[in-house]
Amino acid sequence: MRHSLCQILVAAVLATGLNPTPRALAQTAPVELRILAINDFHGNLRPPAGGIRIDDPADRSKKIRVAAGGAEHMATLVNQLRQGARNSIFVAAGDLIGASPFLSAMFHDEPTIESLSMMGLEIASVGNHEFDEGKDELLRMQNGGCHPVDKCQGPHPFLGAKFHYLAASTVDKSTGKTIFPPYEIREFQDIPVAFIGLTLKGTPGIVSPVGVAGLEFKDEADTVNALVPELKARGVEAIVVLIHEGGFPTGDYNECPGISGPIVDIVKKLDRAVDVVISGHTHQAYVCQIDGRLVTSGDKYGTIVTAIDLKLDPATRDVISARADNVIVRTAAYASDPEQTALLQSYDKFAAPIANRPAGSITESLSRVPDEAGESALGDIIADAQLAATRAGANGGAVIAFSNPGGIRTDIAKKQDGTVSYADVFASQPFRNQLVTLTLTGMQIKDMLEQQWLDPKRPRILQVSKGFNYAWDGAKPYGDRVVADRMSLNGQPIDATTSYRVTVNDYLAVGGDGFTVLKQGTAQRVGVYDVDALYGYFRANSPIAPVTDRRIARIN
Repeated sequence: MRHSLCQILVAAVLATGLNPTPRALAQTAPVELRILAINDFHGNLRPPAGGIRIDDPADRSKKIRVAAGGAEHMATLVNQLRQGARNSIFVAAGDLIGASPFLSAMFHDEPTIESLSMMGLEIASVGNHEFDEGKDELLRMQNGGCHPVDKCQGPHPFLGAKFHYLAASTVDKSTGKTIFPPYEIREFQDIPVAFIGLTLKGTPGIVSPVGVAGLEFKDEADTVNALVPELKARGVEAIVVLIHEGGFPTGDYNECPGISGPIVDIVKKLDRAVDVVISGHTHQAYVCQIDGRLVTSGDKYGTIVTAIDLKLDPATRDVISARADNVIVRTAAYASDPEQTALLQSYDKFAAPIANRPAGSITESLSRVPDEAGESALGDIIADAQLAATRAGANGGAVIAFSNPGGIRTDIAKKQDGTVSYADVFASQPFRNQLVTLTLTGMQIKDMLEQQWLDPKRPRILQVSKGFNYAWDGAKPYGDRVVADRMSLNGQPIDATTSYRVTVNDYLAVGGDGFTVLKQGTAQRVGVYDVDALYGYFRANSPIAPVTDRRIARIN
């Protein structure tokens, strides 16, 4: 971002009173590039419940919700934002798939890949959720073909993504090579621009160990910096990073008066050759300047398209200015794209009979938002459902169930008539993890609960089933937060040496989210899928209301 030689020469010519020719002016005029970006789409082909939460324009001390998102409306907005731009490109910063609503998840996210390809997406970094079903399934997303177990389920053959995944920091240990190219170079009016794509180095800690077996996730900034000399050797000066890691802003969706989180330190470590960082993962919306560079993120679930306008110097071929605007995909403002509508309808014909099956009813919304102790209304119900599904001796003989909060993806919101469908249940538990019942001692249960604070900045408080109670002390150090004599089952103290049958999902059972103690569990019994347990619980116990007994207590 410096004055080019041509700019200086033009200034000198003007100072002498001579008029430069139109050709000379054309040669020195900046090349304009519009980058459209999304992140954390998570298969939300239809507008997500709740839309996006923003400041009330009439009173910024208050928040309002705006109906937003959906592939049909996003496609229309993307087309509009591209109009009039001689140079444009549509990119993404990871988690396009995984933890998806029923319409996409039922078909292993093939509809989402197809929708975004149809929308003109060109480049995407991998996110942690791209690895939910493992490397081979991610390669199928790129290359196409039928699912190895469920075969071809959709209305037509799955051809794979038309856009290109990038994975600069994800290395296959058996080959020493990245599983996808680390970057892609595109030229705009003869000026090369490099797009580097990568995910957070902490991916192995938040994805099932099975899903990332044999893979290494390297440091984000070190990975990017190591590529800069190679790019410069290829004549590249303009560099854009697509990274699935983010931050936590204090302002509204289109500003950044303050930001914290991993992205801050990562950007500060990046080589000065990096001009723009498009981020994600934290499901936040912001337009920031960090360390003198533009850093953006577009919320989640397709509620925002970020429009980034760059000016490139024809002489230095570097970025001389960068600005961004987070544009809300307002469902009321953008008509449905007919191609997207037809695509969704084609999948609906296969999915609707299953999605519309009645599950039961609720008396009020079941929220996934935790209280100060880490317990949520929906988390209680899910843990109870998993206990009910595995309590019988033939099903595992469980006496306690634990569920990870990251596996609960959305509230079950109360409709006018209170009914809940299979699709509603599935949306809250979209990973289709199987339940695993295993034996732990009382001491192992305590040690497992201590691992909830393995990452003190992002504790993962497990949801617990009825009958189990415990307290934790926020003032105590890591490893000593669970109050041993406050752990009980049905009113009886948990004994350190007694064995208990405990149900978790298979993600946790193999040490997911850092709960490695669970790998010590013995006499494993694999059961039904978590979503099916919840569906069965609704069928048997509706109408369902939030529980009144609190199971987790917080001290300090």
